Order: sequence, then C-alpha cells, then structure tokens
Amino acid sequence: MSKNIVVIPTFNEIENIEDILLAVMQLEESFDVLVVDDNSPDGTSEKVLQVAERFPDRVFLKKRLKKNGLGTAYVAGFDWALKRNYEYIFEMDADFSHNPNDLPILLEACKNGANVAIGSRYVKGVNVVNWPLSRVLLSYGASVYVRFITGMNIMDTTAGFICYHRSVLEKIDLKKIKFVGYAFQIEMKYRAFCHKFKLVEVPIIFTDRTKGKSKMSGNIIKEAVFGVLQLRFKKIFNQI
Repeated sequence: MSKNIVVIPTFNEIENIEDILLAVMQLEESFDVLVVDDNSPDGTSEKVLQVAERFPDRVFLKKRLKKNGLGTAYVAGFDWALKRNYEYIFEMDADFSHNPNDLPILLEACKNGANVAIGSRYVKGVNVVNWPLSRVLLSYGASVYVRFITGMNIMDTTAGFICYHRSVLEKIDLKKIKFVGYAFQIEMKYRAFCHKFKLVEVPIIFTDRTKGKSKMSGNIIKEAVFGVLQLRFKKIFNQI
C-alpha cells in the first residue's frame, strides 16, 4: 500500500473520472485514490468500480447517499484515509483543473518540511487558463480579502489542490469543520495556520474544466465571504 492517497469528491463526473484515475495510476510515484461520490445519477460510482477492478489495491470508492457538499465529502475522505494510516493525504478535483502530474511536486514540498503544500494559482502571478476575467478577479479578490481578515500570508487561500501531512488532519478536529464550499478550503488552511503548521505554496497552472458542469454557485461565494469573518471571531475567542 502506498503512503500517499488522493481524495477526489465527485458528483456527476462520468465524463472525467476514468481519465483522471488512469492519469494518477500512470504516475511514476505511487498514489492511491479514494473517490467520494455523492450518489451521482450519471453512473460515476459505477465507472470508479470498473477502474478499481483493474487496480484493486489502489483505487477505492466511498459512496454517500446524497449530495452533502464538498467540505463534508473531503472530511469523510480524510477520516477514511487516517484510519488506514496514510501519511500524505491529498485533495484534488476530478475535472483536470488540477494536473495529476503536479501531485509529486506537492508531495516533495511536504517531504522537504511543509506540513501543508498548496497548489497555488497566484503565488507567481496569475496562472489560470480558460477562466473569464470576471471569475479570475472574483477568485483573486477573495484571496486578498481572506489575507486581510485572517492575517494568513497565503496568496491562494481558496485553493483546492492540497497535500496534508497526516499530523495536520489529526490535530485539526475534523468534526468541527463547518463550511462546505470555498469557505471549507479557507477554514482548513486557517485552522492549520492557527495550530502553527508550516504552509507552503507551490506554483501550478490551473486549467478550467472542459467536460462536465462547474459546481460554483452564489451560495458558495456568500459562504466564503461571511465564513471568513466567523472564523476570525472564533480565533479571537479561542474557539479554534
């Protein structure tokens, strides 16, 4: 069994899931994959099981009964991975916006001293492909806002391509994670930051999906804006 596992949450990713799993399987460095599927009606989980027949010790499926949000999917995946003694636990999207070839780069950053390695779109300029300018400004502006409120010196605070050393997830009380969208990504980084873990940004190129539909919504953005304030108040009152 590998020491590394990639957690991929899915809902209706039938167009991407087989290709992303095979891309990870073909890496020279060994990474297992856990797909956390929220009962996709398009057959995503069935496709995962087909790939798992080819890689029975490396590809796993955790199927949930309904769509409960990105954050809860990751928490379920993290808990699964911790119980199986993985040392390095990754989060990655299924739609190739995160390049599987960058997984070894994030792993190397953690092996070289980082507790959390962040695949960053903004640490060296703006490295985003196929996004409209409005979305780039929204995402970049959100990170500026988060840095101002929280004091974290992280350029891409909403990034979702991450490598955690297991010690971080063991220290953070995953049961207390509240948020499910962009704010989930912020909350995880902020809790790690508050516990004095070392967070390192690794430059990546983010490419918007070409297949399937984006899960972005106004509620996710609203959660991020107000969620950051809640996190800051919790820190002030020693609740993190």
